[in-house]
Amino acid sequence: MLEVTARAKEKLKEALLEEQIRDPEVTFRITPIHSMLNRLGIALDKGSKGDQVLKSKEGIKILLINSDLAQELEGMILDYRETSNDQGFTISKLPSIEAYYKEERKWWN
Repeated sequence: MLEVTARAKEKLKEALLEEQIRDPEVTFRITPIHSMLNRLGIALDKGSKGDQVLKSKEGIKILLINSDLAQELEGMILDYRETSNDQGFTISKLPSIEAYYKEERKWWN
């Protein structure tokens, strides 16, 4: 499953609470951007059968991932980054040592 940092979860929750005032059924979904090769976006949507659902620590649904896309995102990490020039969500590969740690493997054996 896609790993999501605490900072990314907090930013998703903050933005979602503003949107749910208008429609309490919506949450964010990671979607492919069809006009751009190998690019993903985050859009507002309602849940569908088979979605993977990520919740905040308070139990709020903050992110939906289609089951087909979830397989492609295996071993990836969603983060929120701020620099002096830009801010936003990023998806990157989980570093291999961290991946071994998460799976409780000892990579040095």
